[in-house]
Amino acid sequence: MKVVVITGPTGVGKSKISISIAKAINGEIINADSRQVYKGMDIVTAKEIDSQISHHLFSFKDWHEEYSVYDYQRDCRMKIAEISQRGKVPILVGGTGLYIKAALYDYQFQTGIKKDYSNFSNEELHQKLQKIDPDNAIHKNNRPRLEQALNYFEQTKKPFSQKPKNNKLLYDVVWIGLTMPREKLYHRINQRVDNMITNGLIEEAYDIYKKGAINNIVLTPIGYKELFAYFDKKQSLDVAVAAIKKQTRNYAKRQYTWFNNQLPLKWFMVGEEDVVKKIIAHLEVKNIK
Repeated sequence: MKVVVITGPTGVGKSKISISIAKAINGEIINADSRQVYKGMDIVTAKEIDSQISHHLFSFKDWHEEYSVYDYQRDCRMKIAEISQRGKVPILVGGTGLYIKAALYDYQFQTGIKKDYSNFSNEELHQKLQKIDPDNAIHKNNRPRLEQALNYFEQTKKPFSQKPKNNKLLYDVVWIGLTMPREKLYHRINQRVDNMITNGLIEEAYDIYKKGAINNIVLTPIGYKELFAYFDKKQSLDVAVAAIKKQTRNYAKRQYTWFNNQLPLKWFMVGEEDVVKKIIAHLEVKNIK
């Protein structure tokens, strides 16, 4: 069973290019972004849908519903099977690397009772993990991963960083990575944040803020928590927007590090002439048509 993956850092242009690829190879797109599964978070997650292409696992959960990597693994594999049975090509598109690995590799989840860490801040969770697993490389804002690592230690008494890696692929995968020069990407990220503000990010964030049920789901994507501080009159709008841009650039940098260490991507330079044609030619060599 053949699967195409199109990934890369935030802001590089995955959505637009993947839509062009899907049209060219009779494909259907499966979301691989952990926040685009939620309804009402369209601007902050930069959703881009084309009515001419079938899209899956977008905007089907309410923003107060938990949706785990395990849930995604199950749902994504089901969609891969359905799309393949229709004679079309499943194309995973997004920047959440753990979702991609969980879906495509023989990724086994730890079973057992999970501890409730809801009363701990991200910083506190990170400090707890550092004490038991100082070699971990999990960012302090990656709360789901922090909780996963802590639960792994509770269940196995072994550091998560020493967890055996399973590199067995379940599918015939063609790996596509989209990149561009770092300065150009950062400029593009800054412009995208400005466009998000113009297109209604403040209003989208305030709609959630005024409901008063702030949880980890809405605090994870970059954009909301910075604006919540503005709504609380703790900082100006200019400072909030600058923080969104800085955090997004830092996130893109962390994504590059993760992709280079975890996925066997064939990188293509966005902005080069005929980049879509080059990707299609590569897919044809891999017998994806």
